[in-house]
Amino acid sequence: MSEMKHKMMAAVVGLAMAQTAAAQWNTDSTEWNSYDRWRLGGYGEMVAAFKNYKTDRMRNAGFGATHENRNTIAIPRFVIAGDYKFSKHWNLGVEVEFEAGGTGTAIEIEEGENQFEYETEVEKGGEVALEQFHITYHLNQFFNVRAGHMIVPVGLTNTHHEPVNFFGTVRPEGESSLIPNTWHETGIAFFGQFGKRWASFNWEALLVGGLNVNGFQRKTWVADGKQGLFEVDNFTSPAYVVRLNYRGIPGLRLGASVYYCNDCTRNADASKTANYTFSAPLVIWSVDAQYRNRWVVARANVLRGHLDNSYKVGVANNKLGKGTPYSRKTPVGEVAVSYGGEAGLRIKGFVRNPKMPDITPFVRYEYYNPQEKVEAPELADPRFRVSMWTAGINYKPLPFLVVKADYTTRSIGGGDYNSENEFALGVAFTGWFFGDKASQARWAAHKAKRAAKREAAEKAVIEDMNRRLEQQQKELDALKAKIM
Repeated sequence: MSEMKHKMMAAVVGLAMAQTAAAQWNTDSTEWNSYDRWRLGGYGEMVAAFKNYKTDRMRNAGFGATHENRNTIAIPRFVIAGDYKFSKHWNLGVEVEFEAGGTGTAIEIEEGENQFEYETEVEKGGEVALEQFHITYHLNQFFNVRAGHMIVPVGLTNTHHEPVNFFGTVRPEGESSLIPNTWHETGIAFFGQFGKRWASFNWEALLVGGLNVNGFQRKTWVADGKQGLFEVDNFTSPAYVVRLNYRGIPGLRLGASVYYCNDCTRNADASKTANYTFSAPLVIWSVDAQYRNRWVVARANVLRGHLDNSYKVGVANNKLGKGTPYSRKTPVGEVAVSYGGEAGLRIKGFVRNPKMPDITPFVRYEYYNPQEKVEAPELADPRFRVSMWTAGINYKPLPFLVVKADYTTRSIGGGDYNSENEFALGVAFTGWFFGDKASQARWAAHKAKRAAKREAAEKAVIEDMNRRLEQQQKELDALKAKIM
């Protein structure tokens, strides 16, 4: 009977293999070969939200945000992206982001305990940012070099920030509330891939500009520490970033990243007035995963960061002048945490009908706290401890276009304060829409070939499993006959 149990376990493993067979082997070299000379594309989002709360959570110490129905509508971002190959080894990549409708001066309402503060900010509520501008030397699939302005691959959202890569109408709130998003810095990167089939990995190692301690604050932790307010960035204390992805199992991607800046005070814009006589090392690590097949898509992420001398950072930032573009709100957390996950059911995968709409209902959970731990004598404010559920639906009328609807409820401070609820509608697109015709034809043929291999692999695994089940049934019948 023990032998029979082991065989039945083998059948279960075979079933799991059949579920993953719909995905193909993950490689990054196909991206380099997807165009001959040039391509042009981008992504964009539009969101309308219907909320039942004011933005005065921090003003009301006893109960949090006041309940009030209000509506908002926005274009969070529109990005134009392009690539151009100078030769078979050299490539130029560019992304320009128009955030919240473009450039201009905006008034931001900063929440305070006793009153609101109105701050004039040029970079908020209307921004054009050079999100990426880099030159890449593509040696081979194992080792490549990139220099310029590029994405910092920390966290799931930064690494996969296009709107088709998350279910909600807005980006996952946890990571976006604690670290810059989209996070892009200037520096140099080395990247590549190694291994094959079940042991496939890709890797990145970056040396980029470090975060600026002036922007660290109580609500967004280090998210506002990204440099870029001035014509040049401080590179006195650069950051070191490493990321490793496992891509060996069809449909599965596992990733981990580490960010380290030895002393963020050395990147301060206002060191003479704030008296930064101490160091502030910063470490951020994250792990994330995604699994997808024809039936389900699931993602999860964990992010944790530690800032040394966070109490001294808050004291020093409080000394910045009133005209500063930085918040100056304290306490700044010593430890910040975010984790969450989402899962969607791909209805089309269960229906063998090509006319079936591509609809995916989903659910997502997140927890985040920029003050998971604070240094004495400060006390953490429970109003920054947020747990939230989001449920909704995605509809893709085209592979590069998605219509979204979701409902979100936030529990503040473990439920001790008023909840914050909203319903939102969104439309987003992502894709490469122009390019040299030869590459488009080649890429279309490549995708068709991959689809054919995927179907053949799925069919082969299912047939093999059927053979195993038939053999096990025969052995089971024989065993029953002996017992009788």
